[in-house]
Amino acid sequence: MKLIEVLAIVLVSLTVVSAQCPRIINRAGWGARSASTAVLPNRPAPWVVIHHTAGTACSTDAACAQQMRNIQAFHMDSNGWADIGYNWCVGENGAAYEGRGWGRQGAHAPGYNDRSMGICVIGTFTNSIPNQAARTATQSLISCGVSNNHISSSYWLIGHRQASATACPGDAFFNEIRNWSRFNPNP
Repeated sequence: MKLIEVLAIVLVSLTVVSAQCPRIINRAGWGARSASTAVLPNRPAPWVVIHHTAGTACSTDAACAQQMRNIQAFHMDSNGWADIGYNWCVGENGAAYEGRGWGRQGAHAPGYNDRSMGICVIGTFTNSIPNQAARTATQSLISCGVSNNHISSSYWLIGHRQASATACPGDAFFNEIRNWSRFNPNP
């Protein structure tokens, strides 16, 4: 096999993996503050915990970046945490925003933080579900994590309310994720 053929196969392979990932905005892209968080001890993560921010939704890059900065400031300045609590946040613009990211332990669901990826959708979803762009990006982010060995292929999906006493991720959104692949009704 010629070198050019090998390179073509590698490029096709990389494209397939990337196609499963949503548009990702890294920490620098949304203006994150520096933080120090622990490495996630269980990799790939066997749990995915779904949240909503219970705040204002966003549908543009600028608005979502501002919401990420607001959430991080609240988590660090008011809660005293080392960083934003979520591993990832998703906006209704269809982008995934790196919080603590793949390899860091979150501060989003006591009892699950050291063995899960915490993914929130920016907004309040008590009476309505996130738009299609956000739902697709969230599911693509999970697939991306599985494909890149950050999330176990045999992971279980739960809503935050199943980990602790909270209304998160909102009644409407919780009813939606109950229909998603790998949802665990009895964690």
